[in-house]
Order: sequence, then structure tokens, then C-alpha cells
Amino acid sequence: MAYLEPNVKNILFFGDSLTAGYGLVHPATQSFPALIKSEAIREGLDCSIINAGLSGDTTAGALLRLDTFLRKPVDIFVLGLGANDMIRGYDPSKTRQNLVELITRAEGANKALKTLLLGMELPPWVPESLAGGFREVYREVAAIKQAELVPFLLQDVVGHRELNLPDGLHPNAAGYRVIAATVWKKLKPMLK
Repeated sequence: MAYLEPNVKNILFFGDSLTAGYGLVHPATQSFPALIKSEAIREGLDCSIINAGLSGDTTAGALLRLDTFLRKPVDIFVLGLGANDMIRGYDPSKTRQNLVELITRAEGANKALKTLLLGMELPPWVPESLAGGFREVYREVAAIKQAELVPFLLQDVVGHRELNLPDGLHPNAAGYRVIAATVWKKLKPMLK
């Protein structure tokens, strides 16, 4: 695990394969958290980043591993989970509850914590009976926890073959550059 630095803004990216950089040749430099670190350096903003993405993780699984990452100071919590809950057909109310609990625990480690929630939408092949319940989860959690929100992390990436791996679910390096730009727009003001 990377160690966060005490005299800079410490950002914890906590998510699943989309955060981890699944399928990339060099996730340590091509994942969107790594690209955001590069952008912060370019703009002279001092921050330390830990990429705590775990492929296949669900909101329930994340609850079991979060405390490990809260042992070091965290100033900004970037939470990108729920896609695997959706794909596996989990109850959206449980996903909502887990997301709220994840943010609450992170706030417990730092009362001044700022949270950026990365929203997801279901892919078109998921039945509408599952999709309906997830549509508002991220907006509701952001409202409950007064978190900043990226409504759809894969906006401008999903459906663009040239920005995705052959599985059609995970971005390629070019797709991650688009995602990083989307996240950076919300994250940059949080660093000031």
C-alpha cells in the first residue's frame, strides 16, 4: 500500500476495476487516479494519491476493506463503487445504504473530509427491472452526505468502441484520459 503524505492533500480513490485500471498495460501511470496526479503536478497543486481500486469489488466488499485505508490521513475521498452491485443484480437500497456507510466511516476518520462520488449507470444489456432502482442511488447518496457528484463516470466513453477494451465494459488508455478529464473538473476545486 502506498503511504499518504502528511503535509499535502491526501486523496483516496476507493473503487473497483474502473479505479484500479483493469486491462491497462501500465495502470500505475494510465489509470484515471494516476492521470489526475499528473494533472495536479502540471497545475502546481500538491497532493498525494492512493489508488485503492479492486477489480470486482462491491459496496459490501468495500465495507470490509475500507478501514485499512483510513489508518493514514485522508482529505478527499473519491468513491467509485456500485457498478458490480448493479451487474450482479443486488438490491439498490442496499447499495445506497453501503455507499452512505462508506462515506460516514471515512468522515469518522476526518470530520473535514471532502467526498467526490463517482456515479454509474447500467449498461443497456441490463434488464430495466434492475436498472430502475439504481437510477437515483448516486444522486440520493450525494444529497444525503453533501458530496460532490460526477453523475456518470463513463460519460463520453461508454458506447465508443475506440475508447474501450474489447470487453466493451472497461476503458482503454484513451478512455481513461476522457474519464480523468471528467473527474478532474470536479476534483480540482476540492484541492483549493
